[in-house]
Amino acid sequence: MHINLERLKSDLLELFQIGYSPETNSVSRVAFSEADMQAKHWLIESFQAEGFHAFLDGASNVVGRTGKQQANKVLAIGSHIDSVLSGGMFDGTLGVLAGLEILRTLRDNNIELPVPIQVYAFAEEEGRFGGMMGAQALIGDLTPEWLLSAHDVNGVLLKDEMQCRGLNALDALNARVEPEFLHAFLELHIEQGPVLDKKHTSIGVVESISGVFKWIVRLIGKSNHAGTAPMDMRSDAFMGLADFAHEIPRLISEDGTDKSRLTVGKVALKPGHPHTVPGEVEFTLVGRDSSNEIMEELAKNCRKVLSSIARKHHLMFEFEQMSWLEPQPMSERVIEQIKHDAQHMGFEYLQLPSGAGHDAQHLAKVTDTGMIFVPSVAGISHAPDEWTHWQDIEKGANLLLKSAMSISHW
Repeated sequence: MHINLERLKSDLLELFQIGYSPETNSVSRVAFSEADMQAKHWLIESFQAEGFHAFLDGASNVVGRTGKQQANKVLAIGSHIDSVLSGGMFDGTLGVLAGLEILRTLRDNNIELPVPIQVYAFAEEEGRFGGMMGAQALIGDLTPEWLLSAHDVNGVLLKDEMQCRGLNALDALNARVEPEFLHAFLELHIEQGPVLDKKHTSIGVVESISGVFKWIVRLIGKSNHAGTAPMDMRSDAFMGLADFAHEIPRLISEDGTDKSRLTVGKVALKPGHPHTVPGEVEFTLVGRDSSNEIMEELAKNCRKVLSSIARKHHLMFEFEQMSWLEPQPMSERVIEQIKHDAQHMGFEYLQLPSGAGHDAQHLAKVTDTGMIFVPSVAGISHAPDEWTHWQDIEKGANLLLKSAMSISHW
């Protein structure tokens, strides 16, 4: 029994058109944007067109299953359909649409599993507001305080953005399910890294997911005339950022590991005029590692370095921690099942960690969880040229189907 690749391919290509920009050949469906909401409704209609039941829960997760009646226990499969700005076709969407295709394949073959499958498209996975809201809502890892105060890097509040879409942020508290409701969770995803592609291997079995912290950092000095302010009498905020950027390799070398990452991804200079010394810089800093202790050490030393640089340039340093997601191992039982099924199907595989964060790292806190990776060509993701070969997608989706059937019988 196999999934229908042409059917899955058609879904992926159709969803790619929602939020698509022909100028950049990319998709932008940031959380709770018009394109994101359009994609949610398209997905619900896609489930319903197959005779399945689908709805938005309180956290704006799309939930799909074969029948209207809720089972007492489910095998959850899913990922996300929101994207970064100018992202690619497969990030997140592959795991969701493969779940839909698995429901169709089981139906077409008149197979009813002991534990039924429920497909999730989790809201806000890309962390626009500092977390992975949909997955966190499902496991009860949200508070009213966070929901009412969370904001993106531009200061837009989560509650306001949801209200603009006819949603109430506090309804996310109603999305929680009891841990025993989840038999297990499986997520199919592109690797978003180069390992599988370089090793010409179609399947990755994920052993752990890296932790990640996200800060908004501000260095505040004094704006001044670019022609009259002497170089040695400036409080130039940009020079503070430049010095910190040069310190990142040393921080990784001294306090990190080969799995550590520090990234400055968004920068805003104020007042942003060519003839004015920047009086303030605001930037994002994202840190990652597979060890929470290493992450804490990196964060501590980033604060020390930023404080020292601020003093050097006569700046004030402040930061806001938007999120801290701890590293999470995958279930050994699920790992062994996926490996066994891959061997049974004649698929070569590698066992490897994930450097990117995923919804699975939250579900792993409450249930047996596993991830299957398929290659990203040249390791590229979060970019217009993100690509995965259709043959690899077919293998990954078929392995997801096989493992779901196996785990349902546990």
